[in-house]
Amino acid sequence: MTGCHDYHVTRRAMMGASAATLLGFSVRELLAAKGRDHEATADNVILFWNGGGMTHLDTWDPKPGRPTQGEFEPINTSVPGMQISEIFPEFAKQMHNVALIRSIAGTQGAHGRATYQLQTSYNQTSNVVHPGFGSVVVHEKEAVGDLPAYVTISGQAPRSSYLGQSCSAYFVGSPGDKDPYLAFSEGISEVRGNKRLETLAKFNGRFAGKTSSLELESTKTSVTDAVRLMRSPALKAFELDHIPLTQFERYGDTPFGRGCLVAKQLVETGVRFVQVNRGGFDTHSNNFEAMRNHGEVMDPALASLMQDLDESGQLKKTLVVMLSEFGRTPKINKDGGRDHYPGVFSCFMAGGGIKGGQVIGSSDEDGYKPKDRPVQVPDLHATLCHALGINPEKEVMTPLQRPMKLIDGGKAVMELFG
Repeated sequence: MTGCHDYHVTRRAMMGASAATLLGFSVRELLAAKGRDHEATADNVILFWNGGGMTHLDTWDPKPGRPTQGEFEPINTSVPGMQISEIFPEFAKQMHNVALIRSIAGTQGAHGRATYQLQTSYNQTSNVVHPGFGSVVVHEKEAVGDLPAYVTISGQAPRSSYLGQSCSAYFVGSPGDKDPYLAFSEGISEVRGNKRLETLAKFNGRFAGKTSSLELESTKTSVTDAVRLMRSPALKAFELDHIPLTQFERYGDTPFGRGCLVAKQLVETGVRFVQVNRGGFDTHSNNFEAMRNHGEVMDPALASLMQDLDESGQLKKTLVVMLSEFGRTPKINKDGGRDHYPGVFSCFMAGGGIKGGQVIGSSDEDGYKPKDRPVQVPDLHATLCHALGINPEKEVMTPLQRPMKLIDGGKAVMELFG
């Protein structure tokens, strides 16, 4: 059974399966095999979402000696010949576990439309809202334990849309702090609180018999999930009060550092998809000061997370990805900034079957366009599907009975898997 319970096999899929029985396969066999073309290499995902459009030239694709270089020098990494920006000196020591894609060919230069495409694989339209990839993962993968299968930290995640409320992300605003909504209010004992919940369940049950409201069903799902989580000992994975001071020093006692620590604990507990959000990358002015500040916060946390996941063995089954909606202009503007630039940009992937220590594709000598091995945005989503053993061609039915594929085409970047 998948993590969400509202998946429908489409009429089109059933007709295809029925036709195929002529070749000697039963419908049951075909449906059971659908989407299992290969064994998954990843069980969990940590997605770092850098909102605003992170500059590729000042992070993963430096251009030393070129007019577009900017203020940062490239530094060597743990992989001979593989260089990244000087703002990531500790993370550079982990690059043997990391693969870079330097040839993403974007098409959207506005924040909203680009964010939508990077997080859903689809272009934004006026007549349908597509679910984010985290919702796709929890829809297709069986949930493990009591914790929500999809958690977003320090920022909101895309909507689950037609995949249903049970595929929505659980929001953590301040990583490490206890959620006040997962406990009875002060002055209400556990016995009294449980009686209130029983009364609410009876009231909703009677009302549900008189209506088929999707809103009511969504509310019921939210309450049920919240109560189960409130009563689970696994809730400890959201907390950091047991973490030794040395760990905070390694990761950095910052919202981003704490977010990385919580993300690590969540995937260790079985959470399928964790999205860690960080903004502030829309650097139209003072780009280099801003990126130095980002590096100071992100570098120790990313390096420590990668090292800890590797040493514990968790990295083998946890896919770690960093994405942003687009890159920044190679040309530095009059305010010392870089502007929106979807023409080519970069990302990194690690763990979960990814072969580290390699670079996929390249941009031209000044970072204006892909030079070789261009990677389209849907290709990134197809790659994630491949790692997770998800069939990207699978269709789900929307409430309006419209069949929609899980992702908008694309081909997996198979070089990433060695």
